[in-house]
Amino acid sequence: MIDLFEFTQSGRCALPVGAAAPKSTRQVTIGWKHNHVRVGGGAPVVVQSMTNTATEEAIATAVQVKELALAGSELVRITVNTPAAAKEVPAIREQLDRMNIHVPLVGDFHYNGHKLLTDYPECAQALSKYRINPGNMGGGKRRDDNFAQMIDVACKYDKPVRIGVNWGSLDHELMAKMMDQNAQMAQPWEAQAVMREALVVSAISNAQRAEQLGLAGDKIILSCKVSHVQDLITVYQDLSARCDYPLHLGLTEAGMGSKGIVASTAALSVLLQQGIGDTIRISLTPEPGGDRRQEVVVAQEILQTMGLRAFTPMVVACPGCGRTSSTVFQELANDIQAYLRDQMPVWKNQYPGVETMNVAVMGCVVNGPGESRHADIGISLPGTGETPAAPVYVDGQRVVTLKGDTIAQEFQQIVLDYVQKRYAP
Repeated sequence: MIDLFEFTQSGRCALPVGAAAPKSTRQVTIGWKHNHVRVGGGAPVVVQSMTNTATEEAIATAVQVKELALAGSELVRITVNTPAAAKEVPAIREQLDRMNIHVPLVGDFHYNGHKLLTDYPECAQALSKYRINPGNMGGGKRRDDNFAQMIDVACKYDKPVRIGVNWGSLDHELMAKMMDQNAQMAQPWEAQAVMREALVVSAISNAQRAEQLGLAGDKIILSCKVSHVQDLITVYQDLSARCDYPLHLGLTEAGMGSKGIVASTAALSVLLQQGIGDTIRISLTPEPGGDRRQEVVVAQEILQTMGLRAFTPMVVACPGCGRTSSTVFQELANDIQAYLRDQMPVWKNQYPGVETMNVAVMGCVVNGPGESRHADIGISLPGTGETPAAPVYVDGQRVVTLKGDTIAQEFQQIVLDYVQKRYAP
């Protein structure tokens, strides 16, 4: 049987049963200083996110970039929409470097990116990648000239680009042309099918033009963002079959809370299972006052639960039932999960492989002892009416039984001791 967490030296897990091999694509390297993030070409699927601060507020933006990077975002995109924002990009980069945060920054450009990159060369150099939306660059010759100007800057500073097509800002001239051609067919497609085809054609044709303008083929990543699950799956299946550029996956405007998480997971999991996708972002609408890092956590959990990568030790916990009127196991599972995630920025360097550890926090005797034995470390808490004792299992063996009011603290210490003993270099 294949071990889902048997890693190769590249960091990609052995493929889960039923998963297709990753599609062969070119590899794009996005770097800053010593940190080089590889996208495509067999590299592990990369997690990225985007700030929602005003970029002209350099300190606030740098702080949020740091938070996202420490949470595990391997690329962070920032909006560059005004001269004031472009002016502050070098300051943001400098502030991050002072904090020893070398995550590559991606500049998100719409409408005026050609002017900002040309007028503010320090901004162009401080960014590690440019995101270009061909549908937001004007029309006709003006669109072609603006696109060429951005590609020229990318060539000048040796920067990769993501050509990101979005159905909310699809090239109107291309769409109109394709709709006219479709109307003349003996058996016309439905309008939705024409739209999907236009997304794919726009992405590939703009990538080919970028290469004609001098940008190397291993400097281009493509994306075709839509907000409906089935459309996204169909578009990326088609896009993957027709090019070998690495692909960025994401359901645009996925929504808020559980809706956004479920929709993104449904779409991306199908594609990843088919070997499609080289980098992902979960575009969640944050709750008022919510934590921006949630989209990073969701992206990591999608990849880890599918067995494609490992980021933090996983906690298995039962859902609870009439046997578990106490909330102790719920609170302990939540505390342990948060504790493990909080430790990972330090542990990932000190304890290689700790991200593959499995912890079980169970609520009664039905599945508790069995699940605990299967985990690296497990605890089976007493259910309603059961003996007030919690047996702890380490590597399948019962090692201690905890009692009293300090079970949570004692179990956390057992977890820490296990990490230090098993994963120390």
